[in-house]
Amino acid sequence: MPNFLKPRASALPLWLIPMLYVGVTAVCGLTLPRLEQEYFAAYSHGMSVASAQATLSAIASGMMALTGIVFALAFVMVQFSAVAYSPRLVAWFGRDPLLFHALGLFTATFFYAIVTLAWIDRGGDGTVPLFSVVLVTALLILSMIVFARLVQRLNDIQITNVLHFVGQQGREVIRAMFPSLDAPAAGAAPESWRNAAEEARRRPVTQNLRYSGEPATLARFQTAALVQQARAADAVIVMECAVGDTLVDDTLLLRVHGGREPLAEAPLRQAIRAARERTFEQDPKYPLRLLVDIAIKALSPAINDPTTAVQAIDQIEDLLRRLGRRTLDAGCAMDEQGALRLVFPTPTWEDYLTLAFDEIRQYGASSVQVVRRLRSALLGLADSVTDAARKAVVERYLDHLNLVVERSALDAEDRVMALQEDRQGLGLSRRRTEPEQDAVTGR
Repeated sequence: MPNFLKPRASALPLWLIPMLYVGVTAVCGLTLPRLEQEYFAAYSHGMSVASAQATLSAIASGMMALTGIVFALAFVMVQFSAVAYSPRLVAWFGRDPLLFHALGLFTATFFYAIVTLAWIDRGGDGTVPLFSVVLVTALLILSMIVFARLVQRLNDIQITNVLHFVGQQGREVIRAMFPSLDAPAAGAAPESWRNAAEEARRRPVTQNLRYSGEPATLARFQTAALVQQARAADAVIVMECAVGDTLVDDTLLLRVHGGREPLAEAPLRQAIRAARERTFEQDPKYPLRLLVDIAIKALSPAINDPTTAVQAIDQIEDLLRRLGRRTLDAGCAMDEQGALRLVFPTPTWEDYLTLAFDEIRQYGASSVQVVRRLRSALLGLADSVTDAARKAVVERYLDHLNLVVERSALDAEDRVMALQEDRQGLGLSRRRTEPEQDAVTGR
């Protein structure tokens, strides 16, 4: 799995990484050669002054050339990826910490080679500092290792790795956010939660909280903190914005229903995190959005790569199968006593299905390969989901897909081909017998 997209554990600004390398190198360049001359001047390796100067000059000049080549290639690859994938993924590529560590290490090697050159034959004594030359050599070797790792990282941008990573992020979010339908408490919980949420909304509104600032995206909210604040005031907080929504100035964030006293605004705002762009955190729609972006980009006339769209559908189908076995309308949070304290918007099964397939169906309607893979995905979902209502939604969508094929510009033979499901798109037709179709559709 590519590491360049993994969430950053550190809040350290990435631009500060090479600056730290430069700062440490500057301190070492001012102190280590002096300590070496003072206490280790007797140590020698027999290298002549001319050889040492030539070697260090070559390292210094070579590191600057290597830095330019590497980062030119890196940014060309990122720009190329913006065309092939999605502009929303390019920002993640450009924030790969390895790029900044490589820049810092290459600069440190160059800088320390220059410093060591200044201490060779200092004062005409004909000496070459042993440990400084060894340190420059070690930095050069480490730079080559990082360079090799950077080349491997660029190779990770290939489409299969990117699709797998986005799908993996979606699987982790689904696993963390939604309980399984088979869980002991999952059976009647959605209906009771909906009733409790409706009852909470009938309570009088005692407080509104609005967003103030530049446009941003609601990235996450701290459920535990909001529940605790609502419990302290015996109130119910109803979020009016969902994770992934764009917030503009004066957008209503939440309403407080009931309560003995108004809640402090500062802690409420601290529990709601806004960011410049959407993240995978608490947003299972975002991985689907990225996969759909990649698919429809591949289906554009400029690229015309339906096989990539089929690969994206592979990941989309996997995510939908997992969502189909989860409790999706868990848009409520209770306190320790089981009292409802927080209500927040969550997508329905139909919302996920629409997000996953609508645009691919629209842009790929003229591609037999894409339509066959979509049909296979929908039939697989119909087999996979156990909830009758969700199965009915899938069947309605399958009927809609069949209608699109019948009304498409494809000729009669292509329509027959398009109505056959194929997990490879074009590769292995799977004709279902009538009993098998009846078992899936219930007709």
